[in-house]
Amino acid sequence: MKLIFAGILAGLMATTAAKADEMVFTSWGGTTQEAQTKSWAEPFSASSSIKVLQDGPTDYGKLKAMVDAKNVTWDVVDVEMDFAIKAAKDGLLEPIDFAVVPKDDLDPRFSNENAVGSFYYSFVLAWNKGAVSGEPASWADMFDTKKFPGKRTFYKWSAPGVIEIALLADGVPADKLYPLDLDRAFKKLDTIKSDIVWWGGGAESQQLIASGEAAFGQLWNGRVFALEKDGADVGISWNQNLTAADVLVVPKGAKNKDAAMKFLAAATSPTGQAKFAEASGYAPINTKAKTEMPADVVKGLPDAHVDGQINLDMNYWAEHRDEIAKRWYAWQAK
Repeated sequence: MKLIFAGILAGLMATTAAKADEMVFTSWGGTTQEAQTKSWAEPFSASSSIKVLQDGPTDYGKLKAMVDAKNVTWDVVDVEMDFAIKAAKDGLLEPIDFAVVPKDDLDPRFSNENAVGSFYYSFVLAWNKGAVSGEPASWADMFDTKKFPGKRTFYKWSAPGVIEIALLADGVPADKLYPLDLDRAFKKLDTIKSDIVWWGGGAESQQLIASGEAAFGQLWNGRVFALEKDGADVGISWNQNLTAADVLVVPKGAKNKDAAMKFLAAATSPTGQAKFAEASGYAPINTKAKTEMPADVVKGLPDAHVDGQINLDMNYWAEHRDEIAKRWYAWQAK
């Protein structure tokens, strides 16, 4: 009940435009946003006297509706990179003020004129050890219901990840994934559709695996990290881990743009990125951040597992986002 009330309160606060000494940060909730709050928002507020109100989860339809209505109540939003690329083309984002946000040490893969990196992550195969006999080692095992019976959980939104997992499980080489063969991917997904439990947010993915409701899952590596910290008996396979990044954007027409740029500078600083990476298990996008992190933490980050690692093609997804989404949701509804 306390969590529900806190969510309602955050939403109510964020629906009213923040004052000049306030701003609204929107992210995905759960352990990720908690880490962002402690690593970025709280230190930023302490040093700048700018209060950071929290809202979430991120909702792309809501962001677009705000911009279209010229009534934007979010100032900084954590989004997936393919969305940021498409949103910039559609005129939904403010340009980043790199006179305020230092750019030289930011990983150029995750920064552009309208976005700066939030964190770098991998989709990994995770499982509840108490619900699984043996150790699945590949995405193909997620589709082998005879060898590994039980429910599987996947990200329910149309986004990079699940289509690629299905193709890899069907034997497509990593360097031949794009352009995506949707016919082949959906045919493979059909073989386990009745065994799929969908998750829409990171906190939900954690709950499904921790409870055993889903024996296996496609999870963000940071969510598995959080489960392990909480003592959950979970396994993880980095084989063919799929990498991508979240980025931070400022919606077009944000009412507290100056505060937003200052927040971005703090969030992407070496210290801000180091603190978040240590708290979340996600990799930093500031190239100097690792010098401020313990060596044992660095060893557990996605960029320490590059053997067999596959980079999801954000530009491909940005270009084909709408057509893939149309087919994705139609397939789910069948």
